[in-house]
Amino acid sequence: MDFDFGAEFQDNFPSMMARLGAEGFILELCSGFRLLMDASKGLITFESLKRNCLILGLHDIGDDEIVCMLMEGDLDGDGALSQMEFCILMFRLSPGI
Repeated sequence: MDFDFGAEFQDNFPSMMARLGAEGFILELCSGFRLLMDASKGLITFESLKRNCLILGLHDIGDDEIVCMLMEGDLDGDGALSQMEFCILMFRLSPGI
């Protein structure tokens, strides 16, 4: 399933990679994962993603869109994203890196 964010999405990852270097960029991705994850499970779950979407001001995202986001990166079929799945998804969604 691919997401079409249109003009709303600007891929800043290539410039971040250039500025931070590969190691710094991976550290930033890991920090982003930790912000979105359920601390007790160590995974990005439906509940943690929904909660963080609201905190980030993304009030118009519906439950079905959250499920689609998780499905896009869920490689092992557990319905959640591990740190590795999250990083792989971020790289897949950024054609510039």
